[in-house]
Amino acid sequence: MLMKSMLMPVMAQLVLTFVLLFWMSYLRVQAIRHGLVQPQAVSLREPNWPPRAMQIGNAFHNQLETPLIFYVLTLIALITGTADSILWVLSWMFVLARIAHAYVHVTSNRIDRRGPLFLIGATALCLMFIIIAARILIASE
Repeated sequence: MLMKSMLMPVMAQLVLTFVLLFWMSYLRVQAIRHGLVQPQAVSLREPNWPPRAMQIGNAFHNQLETPLIFYVLTLIALITGTADSILWVLSWMFVLARIAHAYVHVTSNRIDRRGPLFLIGATALCLMFIIIAARILIASE
């Protein structure tokens, strides 16, 4: 599998993360500039941001959790030569689930819709791990 093909879902995930990062930063700066929150009220990560800034911030922080596993699995697959079209599909499955999850998070924020999307992404990660681990174990015998 071409490295470029496996890195495209990684790049898409990174774009999502950066979009949320800059959106969160913009909302936080605006909240401080407009006096909606005092800097000392949030300096130790207290949850005193206005609700919209908090919502986008939570969506951003979600991109620093399970995607870490995705990045590691992708690197392991590339380094060990276990990457193939199955892992490519699972990678896109994970990333598309994360995009949909983030969309729900920044719009309706309905947990009954976010939960299944999270589960789809987590399932893709778990399958990626099982496939990569099995291929590494089989290759080492």
